[in-house]
Amino acid sequence: MLELDLSSEIAAVRSTFSDILAVVDVDALQAEIARLSEAAGAPDLWDNPEEAQKVTSALSHRQSEYARVSGVQRRLDDLDVLIELANEMEDEDSAEEARKELADLTQVVNQLEVQTLMDGEYDDRGAVVTIRSGAGGDDATDFAEMLMRMYLRWAERHGYSVKVMDTSYAEGAGIKSATFEVTAPYAYGTLSVEAGTHRLARISPFGSADKRQTSFAAVEVIPVMEEAVEVDIPENDIRVDVFRSSGPGGQSVNTTDSAVRITHLPTGIVVSMQNEKSQIQNRAAAMRVLQTRLLLLQKEAEAAKKKELAGTITASWGDQMRSYFLYGQQLVKDLRTGFEHGNPAVVFDGDIDGLISAGIRWRKRKDDDD
Repeated sequence: MLELDLSSEIAAVRSTFSDILAVVDVDALQAEIARLSEAAGAPDLWDNPEEAQKVTSALSHRQSEYARVSGVQRRLDDLDVLIELANEMEDEDSAEEARKELADLTQVVNQLEVQTLMDGEYDDRGAVVTIRSGAGGDDATDFAEMLMRMYLRWAERHGYSVKVMDTSYAEGAGIKSATFEVTAPYAYGTLSVEAGTHRLARISPFGSADKRQTSFAAVEVIPVMEEAVEVDIPENDIRVDVFRSSGPGGQSVNTTDSAVRITHLPTGIVVSMQNEKSQIQNRAAAMRVLQTRLLLLQKEAEAAKKKELAGTITASWGDQMRSYFLYGQQLVKDLRTGFEHGNPAVVFDGDIDGLISAGIRWRKRKDDDD
C-alpha cells in the first residue's frame, strides 16, 4: 500500500517561504507593477525609446518576480492535492511526480531566500563583469576565456541578457581581458560574490613535459548605474586613444578606428570598448563604465568599506578566493565558504548557482558579524 508522506519536507519549505514573504513586500510589488503598467500604456511612451525600454524592462522584471512568489504558493497547494491523490489511487507515477515537484520547489524557494539576502545599495542593479588574465602565461589567458564562457553560459541558463562590450585576445590562447554587461534583476548582487582572484591547477595543454601548471585570473564586478548618476570627469583627467577593433590572434575585424580606450590619469583606471558600431558609441559606453568605477572609488573612500567595492585584484598567489583543480581529484573549491563541487566540467559549463548561493550567504553572515 502506497503511503507517501512528505509533510515534514513540505513544512520546511513553507516555513522558509513564510520568512521570504515577511521580507518581500508583495503589496508594494503589486503597486509598482500597476504604476509601471500605467506608464507602459502611455501613448507617448515610445517618443523616448531609451526611457520606454527602461519602463518595459522594469515592468517585465517586476512581473516575473511577482509570478515567482505567487507561483510558489499555488504550487505548494497543488502539491498537497497531488500527494493526496497519489495515496488515494496508490499511484506510484503520481508519487514520483510529487517528489520531483517538491525537489524543484525547494530549489526555487532557496533561490528566493538567497535573493532576500541581497540588500546592498546596488544589489538589484545589472552588472558589468571584467575578467583579466593573471600570472601563468598561455594557461592564464586560456583560463580567463574559460571563466568568461562559464559566466556567459550561466547567464544563458537563466535567460539573462548579456552584451559583450570589449574583448582583448591574447597572441596565443584565450583572452587577455573581456568586459560584458549582464542585464537582469539583482545581477550585481548575485555576481558580486564572484569578484576576486580565481586559481586554476591542471596539467598544462601548452607544455610538452606534462607538468602541472597553476594560473590565475581576476574577476571584477561593478553595478550598472542609472544614466542620471554621473561623476564629473574633467577632459584634462583623461586620455582617449582610438584604434581598430581586432579579433582572435590580432586579426582586424574593423576597417575604421572605432575602438576606444580611455585612461583616467589620476587613478590609472583604463576602460576599453570595441563592440559598438561607432567610435561615438564606444566612447559613450567606456565613459559610463569609467564613471561607475570612479563613483565606487568615491563611495569606498567615504564609507571606508573597501571590501564591498571593486578593489585591486592581483590575480596571483596569496589572494585567491576559489580554486579549480583539473588533475587528480577533480574539484572546484571556494576558499571563503568551503563550498565544493566535484565536477569542474559542469561548473565551467555554467552550473555555478551553488557556489554563488554559498557566497551570498557567507557575505551576509560576515556583514552581520561586522
